[in-house]
Amino acid sequence: MRIILARPRGFCAGVERAIRCVEEALNRFGAPVYVLHDIVHNAHVVEELRRKGAVFVGDVSEVPEGAHLLFSAHGVGPDLYEIAKQRNMHVIDATCPLVEKVHNEARRFASKGFTIILIGEEGHDETVGTMGWAPDHIRRVFTLDDVEALTVEDPEKVAYITQTTLSVEECARVIEALKKKFPKIQAPPKADICYATSNRQAAVNMLAPMADLVLVVGDRASANSNRLAEICRANGKPAYLISDASAIQPEWLEGVNSIVLTAGASAPEALVQGVVAYFRSRGPVEVEEHTLIPENVHFNLPREINLFS
Repeated sequence: MRIILARPRGFCAGVERAIRCVEEALNRFGAPVYVLHDIVHNAHVVEELRRKGAVFVGDVSEVPEGAHLLFSAHGVGPDLYEIAKQRNMHVIDATCPLVEKVHNEARRFASKGFTIILIGEEGHDETVGTMGWAPDHIRRVFTLDDVEALTVEDPEKVAYITQTTLSVEECARVIEALKKKFPKIQAPPKADICYATSNRQAAVNMLAPMADLVLVVGDRASANSNRLAEICRANGKPAYLISDASAIQPEWLEGVNSIVLTAGASAPEALVQGVVAYFRSRGPVEVEEHTLIPENVHFNLPREINLFS
């Protein structure tokens, strides 16, 4: 079997920062440290942090007064900061700086009276958090049909922002439809889809034609991981999203001699290597790593880590 390892793959700077936030909080303040929702969308990461003493909750009401509370990499709306403040919680904000950028854009456009079109998945943690920063101004769309059905009060005063983990190509089509419908629509100063999402999609697009099958290591809840598999399938290449090596089905491999292996931005490298080990256990394996786009992005830990030490 020939395995083509895509690089970049796996953890992005925002995910690394969020995980470090939980680990550093546990080291400095001790368990329990509470985390609202999953710190990142990967069950393996969440379970490992849970074993170390993190307590994951679905609502702020589940957190005791005065406790340390982390907001996940996906971000939250301002209402949750206010609730935490009222309950004397020590908030550690692990929101990805690139998600925070989108929040800032929402506030800026709202302050100027724009109707803001947010291109994002319904119910996704990031989308919910972003909408919270300008709830009276934001309208959400995701598909071309959503754009067609969209109406606004003033078509002359419209702007768009996007979820950071969308398909670059699909998002571009939605943006083009918005521009046709609202010729004066304003864009963010810089594209909102994050570098990690764009890079991983570009890499898998370039490498997929070299193999019979694509395997994407990632969680079902991970938007960017899902996008990687969807992009390959849309281009006619068989592709599967797997949580780890145990999810591989033998029938997928019939007649397959080469595989592109990649991972979403919240998937640990250990899971990727576990897939490689699985194939080594089946017989001879030739592993090639192809680096398409170098990544050297790093984010500092939030100041709250130091404030409470």
